[in-house]
Amino acid sequence: MMTITRGESLVGIIVADHRAVDEVFGELENGTGSAGHRRALMDHVITELVRHSVAEEQYLYPAAREKLADGGRIADHELKEHAESEKLLKQLEGVDPSDPEFDRLGRKLISDIRHHIEDEENDLLPQLSKACTIEELDDLGKKVLMAKEAAPTRPHPSAPDRPPANMILDTGIGMIDRLRDVLSGREQ
Repeated sequence: MMTITRGESLVGIIVADHRAVDEVFGELENGTGSAGHRRALMDHVITELVRHSVAEEQYLYPAAREKLADGGRIADHELKEHAESEKLLKQLEGVDPSDPEFDRLGRKLISDIRHHIEDEENDLLPQLSKACTIEELDDLGKKVLMAKEAAPTRPHPSAPDRPPANMILDTGIGMIDRLRDVLSGREQ
């Protein structure tokens, strides 16, 4: 997996997250490994996607709303995709990897997330890169990294996805999720 270093810009961090998740998608798509290994891969993807989504919802989309002429429309579209993906993540949490539903839901998730990545990398991130200064992008990158560290690790489809409510609740939910992960033996 790609290591993110502090000081990278928002765009670099978001793209690195995309590549890391897509790498795990490739492992899931090849279908090899024990059921336990596939469960661990999916749990890892779920954790990373939730953390990534929370950080985007706290900082990327508000920046788009502020800086881009059509930022509200773009952010609303991305939030809608996040909500749909989070429902899939929640479903995947409870499905045994030997159940055919695991593969069906996994394929849908992979397809949806790859579409989402394409949208962000071909539309939102280039626009935001032009609209923000290097300093603003670096500051947003630092904030995204901090948000990911405190973010929930499990999907919560009914949690708020816009500031300020998400910024207040996400940290507390994240603490509870990490405690649940430790108690259940779920790897990060």
